[in-house]
Amino acid sequence: MPDLHNAQLDWDEHGQPLSRSYGDVYFSRANGLEETRHVFLAHNRISERCQALPAGGSLVIGETGFGTGLNFLCAWQAFAEHAPADARLHFVSVEKFPLSAADLQRALALWPELAPFATPLLAQYRAIHPGFQRLLLDGGRVVLTLMIGDVLDCLPQLDAQVDAWFLDGFAPAKNPEMWTPELFAELARLSAPGATLATFTSAGFVRRGLIEAGFAMVRVKGFGHKREMLAGPFQHTHRQAVAPWFARPEPPSAERHAVVIGAGLAGCATAASLAARGWRVTLLERQDDVAREASGNPQGVLYLKLSAHGTSLSRLIVAGFGHTRRLLERLQRGQDWDACGVLQLAFDAKEGERQGKLAAAFPADLLQPLSQAEAEQRAAVALPAGGLFYPDAGWVHPPALCRHLVQHPLISLQTYREALGLQRQADRWQVSGASGVLAEAPVVVLACAAEIGRLLPAANLPLKRIRGQISRLPASEASRALRTVVCAEGYVAPPREGEHTLGASFDFHSDDLTPSVAEHAGNLALLEAISTDLSQRLGAPALDPATLQGRAAFRCTSPDYLPLVGPLAEQSAFAEAYAVLARDARQVPDTPCPWLPGLYINSGHGSRGLITAPLSGELIAAWLNGEPLPVPREVVEASHPNRFMLRKLIRGT
Repeated sequence: MPDLHNAQLDWDEHGQPLSRSYGDVYFSRANGLEETRHVFLAHNRISERCQALPAGGSLVIGETGFGTGLNFLCAWQAFAEHAPADARLHFVSVEKFPLSAADLQRALALWPELAPFATPLLAQYRAIHPGFQRLLLDGGRVVLTLMIGDVLDCLPQLDAQVDAWFLDGFAPAKNPEMWTPELFAELARLSAPGATLATFTSAGFVRRGLIEAGFAMVRVKGFGHKREMLAGPFQHTHRQAVAPWFARPEPPSAERHAVVIGAGLAGCATAASLAARGWRVTLLERQDDVAREASGNPQGVLYLKLSAHGTSLSRLIVAGFGHTRRLLERLQRGQDWDACGVLQLAFDAKEGERQGKLAAAFPADLLQPLSQAEAEQRAAVALPAGGLFYPDAGWVHPPALCRHLVQHPLISLQTYREALGLQRQADRWQVSGASGVLAEAPVVVLACAAEIGRLLPAANLPLKRIRGQISRLPASEASRALRTVVCAEGYVAPPREGEHTLGASFDFHSDDLTPSVAEHAGNLALLEAISTDLSQRLGAPALDPATLQGRAAFRCTSPDYLPLVGPLAEQSAFAEAYAVLARDARQVPDTPCPWLPGLYINSGHGSRGLITAPLSGELIAAWLNGEPLPVPREVVEASHPNRFMLRKLIRGT
């Protein structure tokens, strides 16, 4: 079994949770609520700092040990009471052993006065899997980033500027690895100028270690029977060491207006994330509505193609899956999406071996190995093999998700607006079409798949189009038994509006989007390989492929299968600034990156856009607003648009 699992709890006679692993309480037996307010809120001056936030300002709180979420809910309550209406709270917390949803609900029931905050947290508390997980609360005004894993694996991957620290692991005597010089150095690295820190412990080695790291810690009166605790400000400045080509560009001018080109999933998600932060967004779409191209299929599948080796792509997929899965809770289940689960068949020995490694690497609430008999019971049709079951996954109607994302008063969707040119004029981007200028703003986000190559020819971004075709099969009485999405080389979903979606073909060469009879025939063959039983229930062997309905679209992908998300440099200036890398790739010149100011990309999601595009919208917004990034630093760099320029320089091509 993997070592990451939920916290193992015991409950005392007062209904309070105790950690079985650490033999310690989660909060003071006297009064956990008052302890949090005394130790963490009062000694970080959270209420006063919320009151002092400027319009549109934000407060970033960092925490070690999320536990029951009590500190988070108290901070949110103080923020709700004291901060300006358009301010934002970012709460970033690390937790090695997250509580199960049932245990969290039981623990938080102890504090009825926090129910207005606990209820929405519990509604979003799902798919909390290893790595970074982002939860959006209060319409996106409160952002919780949970880092699930060991603190010294997670914090070095965090890119943030933290204003206040809640140092709240289990007691040093019970959990020594949470109180180390390495941890204190990470807290210093991540601290914003003027950051403060508070902790319930007064242990001498903790005080000395924090002072060594740059915090002016003093002993002050503790809570309840605890005589003393520690609190104090960070007194140094710390520059985060990031290579200049992956560093944060200067934030754009005061006018918070962006043009987003392309109203597929990537564009709609980007618009939603910016609008939630008070940006005015002009969303340009060349078709008559959102989700008319690759995001327009009747059913898309939350298909997690993972690696047991913790690759950047795999970590992005786990984080993106959780984020999308929480978003879907806002849609109508059964009509717009369904968490019916996804079953990936072990269709040959090699796939079976790969699945065995995944089952050993990930917790059972994310994926479960099923025997053939168990898989058949789950799917309710006969299958050729067992496989991996993802209980939280399912199918989505992507147009419904896109429509939901753009329902915001700050988003202006403009259809039949095809972007043909892009020019920087003074400090604004002008987007031109056949009839002249379509829109202009200080910031432009290109979310128009491979069409980016036409708008930015000089960047030479290696985006390629892959044609995919799905087939729609009318459900029969017998086929309606299918209870889960089943995937092998293709996929078939339970029916939506009386039809099963079946697909999808891959064609790297065709530029024609007319559905082809050959690919309908190919999709029927994929169905036969998934389940002969289901194929017969649908009468597929007798179907004429020429009579089938379906649609074709271009997916857009990159050579390394990671998306392109973030700001972009000007290519010739980049090559000049970092020419030394062609001779020695280990050099890190301190020349600032020659950014294309205010230009960002969200593209290249391939066939996994449902999983990666919405979280990438959050990443774009975090870049633009100077916020904590929602994915690990390694994932940020692996999906950065500058990576291709960098590789060309290093390889001398």
